Amino acid sequence: MKKPVALPARLPAPAPERNYFADVHEVVRLVPPGRVTSYGGIAHYLGAKHGARAVGYALMAANLDAATLQKDAPVPAHRVVNRLGQLSGRHHFPTPTAMQERLEAEGVRVEDDVVVDFKKLYWDPAIELG
Repeated sequence: MKKPVALPARLPAPAPERNYFADVHEVVRLVPPGRVTSYGGIAHYLGAKHGARAVGYALMAANLDAATLQKDAPVPAHRVVNRLGQLSGRHHFPTPTAMQERLEAEGVRVEDDVVVDFKKLYWDPAIELG
């Protein structure tokens, strides 16, 4: 006859699940004013090498989610551009020029929907956050 297996008095708590959108929002909140990052840079940092499009979806969701629009924790989605420095997400802002206006208010020059000195202003999460 086999001995019954003793079960622990308490099972360990399951590891908290990561929420990709929340992780994206957290990284974007760390981008300093006057700097920009890219969808792909965020995706790569979060371990989703080909997840740039999902980063865009997460930023669109940030504008729809009332919890992320709190004054103490806004998601500065205007600081996220494509890999060429283009304001590819500008159509998801209240007006076609709102993204550019927010960047310019932080001292970032934009010409023809492209960040001027993109390489100089680029904030790479993999480098900045290790």
